[in-house]
Amino acid sequence: MPALAGIPVAAWEQEYSLVSLMLNDGRMSKAEAFRQIMANCGTPAPGELVAEMVRRDQELLLANARLFDDVVPFLTRLRDRGIKIAIVSNCTENTRAMLVATGVDKLVDELVLSCEALSAKPSPGIYQHALRVLDVPAEAAVFVDDQARFCAGSVAVGIRAAQIVRGELNGQRPAEGITLVRSLSEVEAMFGE
Repeated sequence: MPALAGIPVAAWEQEYSLVSLMLNDGRMSKAEAFRQIMANCGTPAPGELVAEMVRRDQELLLANARLFDDVVPFLTRLRDRGIKIAIVSNCTENTRAMLVATGVDKLVDELVLSCEALSAKPSPGIYQHALRVLDVPAEAAVFVDDQARFCAGSVAVGIRAAQIVRGELNGQRPAEGITLVRSLSEVEAMFGE
């Protein structure tokens, strides 16, 4: 994107960091963000260029999205057991298309995307929204994430949390109320038989 916009990478990254929260919680679209970044860098932002940048941003996400090998079997086993599933993601508006392209949308009951829910992890609103749309009480839910602060956000609303760490632990220890797991099969066991 910086090359298309004619902006140095460091300047682009700095400006993007200033709008990323608004992208994640739905206050700003990719097009609006790109226009604002370019304006802040003193670069013209003609509509056709911004549209091309949005299109390419989507293409990059679709071309580079990869699932861990255990994701589809894990989601399939949970569905087969009748367990309700929501993907809860901090993301921008292009994520839904990526989840559809990977087939994940067909394996879950709900896609709770921060840009659509107008709330981002670790704010309580996104977790509460997921519980509402699934019609599941907090005490019956399990939240899985690789980031401790997002797990802590779920614990704060009464949801059990599993922080998944793939690879080296690097001294990571889970915060109180968070279970550290190394695989999705460990998460599956948290649901009991």
